[in-house]
Amino acid sequence: MKFILTGGGTSGHINPALTIARTLEERCKAEGEPCDIIFVGRKIGLEGELVPKAGWEFQDVEALPIPMRPSFKLIKVQGAMRRGTATCFKIIDEFKPDAVISTGGFVSAPLLRAASAKKIPIVIHESNAFAGRANKLFARKAALVLTGFPNCEDEFKTSGKVVFVGNPVRKDVFELDRAAARAKLGLADDEFLIFAMGGSLGSATITKFILDSASAKPQYRFRLSCGKQNTVPIPEDLPSNIEVSEYIDNPEIYLAAADICILRSGAITCAEACAAGSCVIFVPYPYAAHDHQTYNANSIASSGGCAVIPDDKVQEGLMPLIEELAGDKDRREKMRAAAKALAVPDTTDRIADAVMGVIRGQN
Repeated sequence: MKFILTGGGTSGHINPALTIARTLEERCKAEGEPCDIIFVGRKIGLEGELVPKAGWEFQDVEALPIPMRPSFKLIKVQGAMRRGTATCFKIIDEFKPDAVISTGGFVSAPLLRAASAKKIPIVIHESNAFAGRANKLFARKAALVLTGFPNCEDEFKTSGKVVFVGNPVRKDVFELDRAAARAKLGLADDEFLIFAMGGSLGSATITKFILDSASAKPQYRFRLSCGKQNTVPIPEDLPSNIEVSEYIDNPEIYLAAADICILRSGAITCAEACAAGSCVIFVPYPYAAHDHQTYNANSIASSGGCAVIPDDKVQEGLMPLIEELAGDKDRREKMRAAAKALAVPDTTDRIADAVMGVIRGQN
């Protein structure tokens, strides 16, 4: 079986695509089927770095983001789309895929346009509660649309099916035990840990808040991942109750062990927090496209699985919320249980079943 995957611009599009690729490869192997997978995207984009690093073949296509408002930039966008689509026609003619799979981002548009013209089955996975423009546009031509959040059917106008499958999360995140995670970190029973992470690039709002809070609240222990593009100066003489690093290789351990987590609400972060059964206060990134992080967080909050505070209310409102939760263990446990109930442990199997069903005419 042959698949072309596309999706990029941010890790929230790329990592699900990589997980889907691994899942399809494993499924084909288990069924004794040969499997060939390639990715297309922009070499200069994040996908151009992460996909080859993960060991997959990657082909460069030209694409530019559509401006939010009409402007002369549209001329360049249209030119890039024509050239990118022409490249994708050649890739499809040479590779002859059974299906094309998109996880979103403007980089996906040339391939989806070419696949639609060539009548190649299209499967779209939308990780956010508010669908991106490329996925919404090409959903009309898709055989199947898979969603990362429930109750998103009305987001798409399509002649195909819309199916909730969840967002891909590594299996070991579901298997984390809170007590074991705390023991691994050397946390005593009476230590109250607040874990904060503003995404892979960081969040100035969250970082500043945590640094200020560590000095003001010595009764709490803080662990901060400040991100690779952190703009907030990190003091050399940090208080003893805080540990700061640019990046954490195993954030899932902290998601499981922490008493409270302070996080942005990207789709995969939300899925991992639910899988780990975390007690989370989400601070949605206010400049995300169409404010989709707020939609993600509110989807979980509607089931009691998290608390949400706007970015511009953090300095005045986040600590009162933390102290409210810190003093109510029963509420924290209920939030954890509600979040865990939203997790979908078999997402990768659902995706593989759906894609194979499209190819075999079962959908």
